[in-house]
Amino acid sequence: MLPILDANGDLQYFVELLKPVAHASAQASTALMVGISARFNAMVEMINRVAPSDASVLLLGESGTGKELAAQAIHDASSRKRNPFVTVECAGLTETLFESELFGHAKGAFTGAAYSKPGLVEAANGGTLFLDEIGDIPLPQQVKLLRLIETGTYRAVGSVEALRADFRLVCATHKNLRELVRHGLFREDLYYRVNVFPIVLPALRERVEDIPLIARSLLQKITGDRVQHLSAQAEHFLQQLSFNGNIREMRNIMERAVLLTNTDEISAELLRSCLDVDAAQQAVPADMHALETDHLRRALARHAGDKQAVAAELGISLRTLYRKLRDHEV
Repeated sequence: MLPILDANGDLQYFVELLKPVAHASAQASTALMVGISARFNAMVEMINRVAPSDASVLLLGESGTGKELAAQAIHDASSRKRNPFVTVECAGLTETLFESELFGHAKGAFTGAAYSKPGLVEAANGGTLFLDEIGDIPLPQQVKLLRLIETGTYRAVGSVEALRADFRLVCATHKNLRELVRHGLFREDLYYRVNVFPIVLPALRERVEDIPLIARSLLQKITGDRVQHLSAQAEHFLQQLSFNGNIREMRNIMERAVLLTNTDEISAELLRSCLDVDAAQQAVPADMHALETDHLRRALARHAGDKQAVAAELGISLRTLYRKLRDHEV
């Protein structure tokens, strides 16, 4: 609100200032962050403030709170939005693999390197590089990441040529980086480089009023063109749950409910049976793993094996789809 004063300095009017927000919604959406709570709106305001700049952003919060979606929103609201958004999943990468994935490698750099391969830093040129779970980067590789950030240059594994890097850095972690620094597991100088503008993503239990809206959005992602909805009692039931796994846990519950329902309405009773796999298996004679495998196979058949289209229908990333296909041996 902007106050309008008269010549004597007395208040005469208030003008309400409205700004369009293209990356968040107060209605169900399959592509945007959704919410109406004060905690959600505070987070969106932080994204709005930092997105137009090139400042490094550190997204903090529990696992499953939607940090990658927030990183994508920062990219989409930035001047780099027409350039690539590249994600590096730092968790589980060995020292050698991390360096090769990030910087690429030259032909003959190591056994099996039959050809040169560009790294993800090069793929992100002009755009945004998102380091997911930066707290898991091996300590010996942190110095190389620090050099990349400080100098804007890097070398592919096995190469002596220095390459220039042009990207906006967004990092995320569910770990306490300060504690890691204190225990010598994370470089202090790197911590201050990535922690220029921290944004905390609230846990689902801290934004209970958003749960029905998030549930409807997830349901739309999962069902696609099929019309299904949650009963009022089902939405109320979801609001009573703690959701230690946050949005990721809610999605698992919704996926099970969609597979198990025989009507276009998902009831509270059905959701209660979906709280864990054992309960879901007791609700029906079929094995849950087999049901999910069949669901994936039917989706692949509908799209003639087009995995990008299947991922879009299921509302998941392509790498998540590949992980599911591997887990289900499809």
